[in-house]
Amino acid sequence: MQKEPLFGKTLEELRQVALTLGLPAYTGGQVAYWLYKTDITSFDEMTNISKKSRTLFAEHYDFGVKAPLRVNQSSDGTKKYLFSSGSGSYIEAAYIPDGRRHTLCVSSQAGCKMGCLFCMTGKQGFQGNLSAGEIVNQLRSIPERKLMTNIVYMGMGEPFDNVDQVMKSLEILTSEYGFAISVKKVTVSTIGIIPAMRNFLENSKCNLAVSLHTPFEDERRRLMPIQHVYPLEEVISTIQEYDIGRYRRVSFEYIMFKGVNDTRRHVNELARILNKVKARINLIRFHPIPGTPLECSDEATIMEFQQALNDRGIVTTLRASRGQDIEAACGLLSTKELVKAQKGGQ
Repeated sequence: MQKEPLFGKTLEELRQVALTLGLPAYTGGQVAYWLYKTDITSFDEMTNISKKSRTLFAEHYDFGVKAPLRVNQSSDGTKKYLFSSGSGSYIEAAYIPDGRRHTLCVSSQAGCKMGCLFCMTGKQGFQGNLSAGEIVNQLRSIPERKLMTNIVYMGMGEPFDNVDQVMKSLEILTSEYGFAISVKKVTVSTIGIIPAMRNFLENSKCNLAVSLHTPFEDERRRLMPIQHVYPLEEVISTIQEYDIGRYRRVSFEYIMFKGVNDTRRHVNELARILNKVKARINLIRFHPIPGTPLECSDEATIMEFQQALNDRGIVTTLRASRGQDIEAACGLLSTKELVKAQKGGQ
């Protein structure tokens, strides 16, 4: 029987583990230090814990840190890390250096249920939720770990479709007993699953990013089936219920699609629906994926769109494209690995 990993447990859970093993609760705090503050990968290296206690942990639990399977590096410094997750599935994390800013884009699921028209991960189908340990491991197990200034949950999967494990991972990343990353440096992206979004807004102070992509309900339904369940109007009104500005930043992600969402009509509607939300828009160039008719807007249209939104008083930025030579767009690397594994099994 496979042992349960200790890595990915909260401080309170580690204290309970210690008590269950007949050890003092403070031993759980000692274990938390070794798991989240050091680079060790075995119980034997926990030198301030007795050998008898270390043996107990090793008999009942797995340490839980897993190295990536491989890494692809781009000419611009971006790295795409590939990890195994469960039987036959793969996840990705992207490391993006930019001057003094070092960002890690982490995954929260293997595959995805949401079926967005523009997303390669969705074309894999859903394979499973990641545990808090598997999410945090994407930071813990890479050599750039100590350089990291920002964490974004914008990799594979919909974070709020796995909200319990995502919330646990956020606690570990931002708590003093864990990685002690400032909540202002962590952003969770969602397509707008309202009940889980409420949980996040009430119980975390990390930043929120909402996948918007068009302000019109009918267009959004075609791009993002979740619109049938949680309409954009309800997503925005939910955000307005919270005193966002005092604690965190809210942004709206907007991928530019040629002839679909890049007109002056879209600018006007965006200004209308966001006029009471303290938020910014991040424009993103679309990088084509197999099996979709969508294309990226041309550069002149993107620049005009950005300027028009800024002129309407909406702070609008354009995200730089990174890692194109290593297929850093979410889902491409893991899809290739999944197909390769399936062919190998035939």
